Amino acid sequence: MERQGTQQVRDVMTRDVETIEPDATLQDAAQMMEALDVGPLPVVEDGLVVGMLTDRDVIARSVGDARDPQTTTVRDIMTTDVVSCFEDDDVTEAAHLMQQEQLKRLVVLNKDQELVGIVSLADLPVSGV
Repeated sequence: MERQGTQQVRDVMTRDVETIEPDATLQDAAQMMEALDVGPLPVVEDGLVVGMLTDRDVIARSVGDARDPQTTTVRDIMTTDVVSCFEDDDVTEAAHLMQQEQLKRLVVLNKDQELVGIVSLADLPVSGV
């Protein structure tokens, strides 16, 4: 339910988020991240978010473990416990969730659990959180 005078996540989120499939290689993911100049890539399979891959994951979980980026898949190192919010959530709720989970960004879903955006701490006009 939309509340009068509050700002919703949909008002501040980034739309048209690039995604990657879980069976893509780490080399593909790294090249995509570099081309798009992004750190996080939501991992989507059959229309649903099944994980999150960050540039830090690629470094810490692949390079650090001496995995071959041409054969290691995104599925092998992605974070599967993805914290999300809904597009009609209040920005203050999203900010508190980020603080509670110690996250810099959240994937944003619609009522059908489909990815519609991503919101980062920098997007939130909430102070003191």
